[in-house]
Amino acid sequence: MNKTRSDKKKVRRPLASAKLFGAGVALLLGLARICGDQESASASPASALGPVHVVKITVLSTMLTDAVGVGEWGFSALVEADGNRVLFDTGGRPETVLNNARELGVELSNVEDVILSHSHWDHVTGLVTLRRELSKANPEALSRAHVGRGIFLERLIPPGALGAGKMTMAEVKNGYEALGGQFIEYVEPKQLFTGVWLTGPVPRPFPEKNYPAGIHYRDPDGNLVLDNIPEDQSLVLDTDKGLVVLTGCGHAGLINILTYARQVVRPGAQVYAALGGFHLFAAKVDTLSWTADKLKEFGVAQIMGAHCTGLEPVYYFRERLGLERKACVVGAVGSSFELAKGINAGSIAQ
Repeated sequence: MNKTRSDKKKVRRPLASAKLFGAGVALLLGLARICGDQESASASPASALGPVHVVKITVLSTMLTDAVGVGEWGFSALVEADGNRVLFDTGGRPETVLNNARELGVELSNVEDVILSHSHWDHVTGLVTLRRELSKANPEALSRAHVGRGIFLERLIPPGALGAGKMTMAEVKNGYEALGGQFIEYVEPKQLFTGVWLTGPVPRPFPEKNYPAGIHYRDPDGNLVLDNIPEDQSLVLDTDKGLVVLTGCGHAGLINILTYARQVVRPGAQVYAALGGFHLFAAKVDTLSWTADKLKEFGVAQIMGAHCTGLEPVYYFRERLGLERKACVVGAVGSSFELAKGINAGSIAQ
C-alpha cells in the first residue's frame, strides 16, 4: 500500500495528485490538504482513476468460525486489492486476529496500514498486540492506523452495558503510540490507493439507528451527547463489476453508507457486494424489509453479513433479494470474497 506518513506542521499531498496549469487556470487532481495529523480529501470521479481488478477480502475475526481459527464477538478482515494489502479492524480480544491469521496461513507482517472503522472495543482491542508482535519481523508493520474524526471522544458506558469494562480507545491509543504507531485522522473521504476509498465519517440522510442505546460521549465543550458513533467509516473498492463495500458494524446505517459510497466514488454505480457487520441482529421486520428494498435498488448481488449483522437478517435478505444461497451468506472466520470468484463461505456457512 502506498504510504501516507504524517508530517506535523506541514501540508501533505495525497497519492497520485498532480497540478496542471494553463491560461491561469489550475486543475487539481486528487489533492487533499492535511494539517498536523488531520487528513482529508475531496472525491474525484472514479472513472478517471480506473477500477480495481483483483480483490480478495478474508475474514479474520467474527462470531462464527469454520474448521480453523476461533470465533469471538468482534470483527477484522484482510483486504487485498491489486497487490496492496490493508487490515480492516483488529477484533475484540488481544490475540484473536494474530492467532487466526497464523492458523489460516495469512501473513500480516508485511501489512503496514490498518483501518479502524470506529472506537468500539470489539474492533480495536487487537491493535496493540498486532503492532507489537508483527513489528518484530517488520518495524513498519501496522505502523499507520487510519481513523475517522470522533474516535477519540470520551465515552461514558453504563455498568452492565456491552463494552463496559472492556479496553477503551484511550488505552488503545496510548499503547499503540508507545509502540511507534501513528494515527491518521480523517474528516472526509480519502483515496488510499487507486480505486480504493475510505469514506471517513458518513452523512446520514436516512434515519437508520444502527447503534447501541444509552451510551454518551463528552463533546469538546464538556456536554454529554448521545453516542451515534460519529466516526464510523467504511472501505469502498471501485471494481469493474461495481462497488464493493466493507463495513465494520455499519453504525452509520448500511443504506447511508452505500448511498455515500456511490456518491463519493462513482455516482450511479451498482453496489456489487456488501460485506462485514451491518448491526441488524436486533432489527425488526419492518427495518429489514426497508433495508432489503434499498439493497435491491443498489443492485447488490453479493452479501456476506458477519459480526453484528445477525443470522436471520442474512437469510431475510437472501429471500427478499432473490439471491442464490452462495451469494448471500453468514461470514465466518476464514471465509472470503474474491472479485473473480465471489464468496467462499467455508463449510459451516455455505
